[in-house]
Amino acid sequence: MWLDVAGVLMKRYAAMNTRLLAAATLLAATTFTAHAQGPAPATPESLVAAAKRAAGVDYAGTFLRICVAPDNLGGGGGGGGGRGAAPAARVVPDRATWYARPYKVFDNLYFIGTKIHSSWALTTSDGIIVIDTLFDYAIEPEIVEGLKTLGLDPRAIKYVLISHAHGDHDQGAALLQSRFGAKVVMGAADWDSTLQRPASAPGGVPKRDIAVGPEGLKLTLGDTTMDIIASPGHTPGTLSYFFPVKDGSRTLTVAYSGGTAFNFPRQAANFAIYRDSQRKMREVAEAAGATILMTNHTEFDRAYDRVRLAQLPRAAGEKHPYESDSATVLRYFEMGRDCAEAQRLSIK
Repeated sequence: MWLDVAGVLMKRYAAMNTRLLAAATLLAATTFTAHAQGPAPATPESLVAAAKRAAGVDYAGTFLRICVAPDNLGGGGGGGGGRGAAPAARVVPDRATWYARPYKVFDNLYFIGTKIHSSWALTTSDGIIVIDTLFDYAIEPEIVEGLKTLGLDPRAIKYVLISHAHGDHDQGAALLQSRFGAKVVMGAADWDSTLQRPASAPGGVPKRDIAVGPEGLKLTLGDTTMDIIASPGHTPGTLSYFFPVKDGSRTLTVAYSGGTAFNFPRQAANFAIYRDSQRKMREVAEAAGATILMTNHTEFDRAYDRVRLAQLPRAAGEKHPYESDSATVLRYFEMGRDCAEAQRLSIK
């Protein structure tokens, strides 16, 4: 009898082991399959949702401009003259719609732009670096006279940095170069298109000076070094910048995005280029610890509002109106990256 009971128990034990082995095999197969499949592939919808989260309230307007209703949604290029195109015929709008007085914004950075387009003067121990030069009709009142109003000498301009070769940012370059001897810095690909313009183009055509290739450039003037990043997408030669600004005893780092809107031909390869540039900018911004985001259109960084807010007194410990934090700066480039990839995937 004892042997019979033992036999029954051994049979049950063997059966249980068989079931456990089968369950373990099924679990392993399921785990392997899940691992092999990986996460669900991104879709345009999921990327737009991610971009919306990245935008938050800080970049809501920019999100709408590039993710919801991009300029090139109809299939062609958008504003700014298109890729490599010559500027449109000179049209001077009513001064009241664009003129802005100049402002000192940081101890070494001055706003000399319009209500719509940004231009900046970065002062160093050995001269001035001008970032972007506006339309030709704005160069004299905004930049030349603006510098004088601020107590700065236009003859001290040593470098003129052009974020990209569209008329709203580069038509003043030739004047600053010829009148004050400033060296013009532009992406190599954008030099190629700029030099094809006729001499009669608004603002004229600057002579080729410093061309920045894919490797970028570190530009040092006096006590200040700027990191110039090749960030193609908005145009083939778009440049972006990282540079220090002084706010009292503190030194902060600016991440300056050189081109934001989707104005280029609606092709998957173009969106891939833009996406990859945004990835690179995010990496550099994170490594640099940038806590200030600037762009060359005031709509994208609320420049015209912020430069005026910077004139108001601040309480002890209160942040500068342009200062945020590293995470907020990184979200700008995450938004651009995801919007570009969503558009790329949506092209049939």
